[in-house]
Amino acid sequence: MTRVTDVDPEIAADIEPARFRSVLGHFCTGVAVVTGHDGRAPVGFACQSFAALSLDPPLVLFCPAKTSRTWAVLAESGRFAVNVLAEHQQDVSAVFGSWGADKFASVDWAPSPSGSPLLTGALTWIDCTLEAVHEAGDHYVVVGRVTALGEPSDDRPLLFHRGRYTVTEPVTDALAALMPWPRPDDWL
Repeated sequence: MTRVTDVDPEIAADIEPARFRSVLGHFCTGVAVVTGHDGRAPVGFACQSFAALSLDPPLVLFCPAKTSRTWAVLAESGRFAVNVLAEHQQDVSAVFGSWGADKFASVDWAPSPSGSPLLTGALTWIDCTLEAVHEAGDHYVVVGRVTALGEPSDDRPLLFHRGRYTVTEPVTDALAALMPWPRPDDWL
């Protein structure tokens, strides 16, 4: 593995956080809620930094802020579930993206095989055990080993782009859905 260790600190210091956020906001992400249970109460937070990592073994990752109180509970329990939100769940994202009161008071949920909350209406879910944690700036990169999976859904995902929720448009042409790049008319 190649690693760059001699980065001029002046270069990194020139990157303003607001501009960084604005530029990276152009990358559309799905919205998920990472949940867990400490044996006393459920916890959860909205998360855009979630991704598949490995097929063999099945691994996923998400990136909580180091200051996250929810992350501390998840780290202690050693397990979590990722709830992939559906397009109609903007209110769920808003609740789990805020500080304060009981986030589970306004949502229905059931326990996953590990006991982590699975939110009613989510597109699907991924149940995990904690595999590894890596420090990365003001966040952690958390790797989870997948232990159970929900069923896929035909509903559309909740997406976030340029600081706001956005929606996908249904694809009406089956061929276009399979091959979204431009192609000549005589392709077939």
